[in-house]
Amino acid sequence: MTTLLIRNAVVMTMNAADHIYTGDVFIEGNRIKQLGERLEIADADRVIDAGGKVLLPGFVQTHIHLCQTLFRGRADDLSLIDWLKERIWPLEAAHNEDSVYYSAMLGIGELIRSGTTTILDMETVHHTESAFQAIKESGIRALSGKVMMDYGTEVPLALQENTQKSLQDSVDLLEKWHGAAEGRIQYAFCPRFVVSCTEQLLTGVRDLSEQYGVKVHTHASENVGEIAMVEAERGMRNVVYLDHIGLAKPNLILAHSIWLDDEEKRIIRERGVKITHCPGSNLKLASGIAEVPLLLEQGITVGIGADGAACNNNLDMFQEMRLTAYIQKVKHGPAIMNARTVLRLATMGGAKVLGLEGQIGSIEAGKLADLQLLDLEDFHVYPSFDADWHSRVVYAATRGDVDTVVIDGQIVMEGKIVKTVDKKVVLKEANRSLRKLIDRL
Repeated sequence: MTTLLIRNAVVMTMNAADHIYTGDVFIEGNRIKQLGERLEIADADRVIDAGGKVLLPGFVQTHIHLCQTLFRGRADDLSLIDWLKERIWPLEAAHNEDSVYYSAMLGIGELIRSGTTTILDMETVHHTESAFQAIKESGIRALSGKVMMDYGTEVPLALQENTQKSLQDSVDLLEKWHGAAEGRIQYAFCPRFVVSCTEQLLTGVRDLSEQYGVKVHTHASENVGEIAMVEAERGMRNVVYLDHIGLAKPNLILAHSIWLDDEEKRIIRERGVKITHCPGSNLKLASGIAEVPLLLEQGITVGIGADGAACNNNLDMFQEMRLTAYIQKVKHGPAIMNARTVLRLATMGGAKVLGLEGQIGSIEAGKLADLQLLDLEDFHVYPSFDADWHSRVVYAATRGDVDTVVIDGQIVMEGKIVKTVDKKVVLKEANRSLRKLIDRL
């Protein structure tokens, strides 16, 4: 079993006491074995002297579309439904195994480079195995699943699924990939949203997710037009409908949830449904601003995600943290959503959304070693004297400050160079696979 000793770091544990100390963290295999101001460890396989650097838990992003990374800059300045129908669905329909793989690798490289160690990912209808292969090779921790779509207008033929086949394909992927890479990969059922799913599909997902004990991830209440469509077709609002068919349970994770009424908030709170907040995407698509402070006040579990590169246009948690804070201050005043609260959402909040708070999200003995090391010795994050570390990380640091990333005890990036994703190859192949994808449109 390999061992890693990180010495002399400013360790922001993000534990319940929010303890910060200067000292060491010892990793044995894929887990944190010990931590303290000066550990007496003489025989570690690898020692990193992190003097002057800050050690944090890796970020946990709770809503990502790796399959859309190739579409960066190709669907700008549109509202949600037009964005889907005019750009994203046709582009996803033109994907093949090759383009999904390099889209995923491109996104994962960006995520690791900016300190994200765990993601909840939603793929497209086909070729999901290519994304799982990229996840496996890159070393990132992920919950992921094929998107499910068996209903809707103006949907490209390649994305129109048979209900039973969609369910069976999802089960086949689950049985192959859930628990793969020594548990680093988990499966989640991913019906796209109510607008593109029949009730038969959604109730099938409900039953299968209970049978297999896995998460369900879908979009909900992102856009007022989307909600109007659901009300017209199903006779009730999004979350009320999901509750009506028995999907509103603790294993349900809803992306966005901007336009919730009081009844829907009550359902989410009482059923233990989780929310993932995507401020960059919500602003760019002009969808709205989620009521995150109120959700937190009501005890609802919230995480943060960048969404996809097609609607953001990056996967940078540092940007998402700042936006999470800033957009609420305009409405509620400067004291709302302080740096400490936001950093907790990006780490332990995300872990709780995924049901992994006992494994990741903080630096504690016994937890999985998913860590990031920030080099804050630079103009834009100084002075450091008597520093508020949460403020330095959330309001001043950037993804360019991430120096080293450890996932599952393995060093996947060091000295700002990702070791598990070949940058030169992936950049070249991303362009090549996109060119061929456009030819297939």
